[in-house]
Amino acid sequence: MPAWATRWSLEQRVLAGFGLVFAGIVVISAISYRNTSIVVRNSHLDTASHELIQLLASIGHTLDAAENGHRRFLVTGDDSYLKAHRSVLEQAPEYFRYLELLTADTPEQAPRVARLEELINRQIQAEVQAIEERERRGAEGVRHLALSGAAKHELSEIHAVMAELESDEQRLTQIRVVQSTASTRNTIALLVLGALLQLVLLGSVYYLIHYDVTARRRIAGELKRRGELLQAANKELEAFSYSVSHDLRAPLRHIDGYASLLAKTAGSTLTDKAQRYLQTISDSAKQMGQLIDDLLVFSRMGRQEMLHATVDLNQLVKTVIHDLRLDLQAKPISWTIDPLPEVSADPAMLRQVYMNLISNAVKFTATRSEPKIAIGVRDGAPGEIELFVRDNGVGFDMQYVNKLFGVFQRLHRNDEFEGTGIGLANVRRIVHRHGGRTWAEGALDQGATFYFSLPIKRSS
Repeated sequence: MPAWATRWSLEQRVLAGFGLVFAGIVVISAISYRNTSIVVRNSHLDTASHELIQLLASIGHTLDAAENGHRRFLVTGDDSYLKAHRSVLEQAPEYFRYLELLTADTPEQAPRVARLEELINRQIQAEVQAIEERERRGAEGVRHLALSGAAKHELSEIHAVMAELESDEQRLTQIRVVQSTASTRNTIALLVLGALLQLVLLGSVYYLIHYDVTARRRIAGELKRRGELLQAANKELEAFSYSVSHDLRAPLRHIDGYASLLAKTAGSTLTDKAQRYLQTISDSAKQMGQLIDDLLVFSRMGRQEMLHATVDLNQLVKTVIHDLRLDLQAKPISWTIDPLPEVSADPAMLRQVYMNLISNAVKFTATRSEPKIAIGVRDGAPGEIELFVRDNGVGFDMQYVNKLFGVFQRLHRNDEFEGTGIGLANVRRIVHRHGGRTWAEGALDQGATFYFSLPIKRSS
């Protein structure tokens, strides 16, 4: 397969093939049209040549008849012998017009036609003068003209000029025959070549389509195989989630439960250090349980079927803040909430996004004397909007920004701020499933802003 074919799509390759076929047809048609025009023009000229030769023969016959009749008139004085002469007088202008018309496309014949017209006029004039002389002087006065002919010299030259005209027309006709034959042969060769070229190009297009269809079938088979593997992996993941949900929770509950029982039954006999140990065991078990819950949520989020509905972000944010009211009792927060748009999204998943981002903002502003949280929207790239949650909390170092949205990635110690490091990973997974992006900006002790984009809701 050529390199260019691997870079072009099927549509581009097919269009390129048919474009070449069309270009070949246009070129061949143009050349064939030119050759056919030559053949048609030559045919027209050949017809004119044949008519010219016939006209010359007719003129020659008429002039000879006029000359013979004229000589008999000079001898006998009988006007009936002047019939051919009078016919020449009447038809001469028409002869001249027809001669000029038939030789209009052959300029090289124009001088001969002009000479022929001149000679015919001279013959007519000589015969007219002889008739007048006959009437004045009688038969004896024009005997020498009757014997030799009044326009013998002109008639000889007329036949010589007509012979040249006819000879040159036959020569031009032969040249045109050869030219027309060559043009016809070239046209046939071009048509054959064009047909072969089109067959080759169409064969190439067929090959490209066949190759592409074969490749697509191979890819479809590979995708089907991978889909089956993914389906099997999902089943294993579901089994693993079930195991985590049931098999790991029981030991954790036992650890927490027995630690609590030990604290109650032997609490009075234990030292302060031993009681702190028991409390640490209980807290660690609870944290482990929370971590398992978050992992299960993260796992389900990738497999959960998405629902597309119109979501009013203003109402959704109010609901999230209301659900977090217990966390908001410690210290009053200054809220700045812009009017938010409606979006097309999964309501439950989008609620999870705002729940994670707002709860993080509440958590990381807890150490501030005047905590501030802003929730807003701004124009993004064409076809999307950008939403954000901004706080004036502890912030983060931008050199670690790539860690924020990873699983188990935390930039603060657990004794400073509680958490499992999965919330922002869930945010990124949910936003990506909606076709959006996530990113963050911040600085140490100067707060942080978390952004995510969503496609704009299309109006019906």
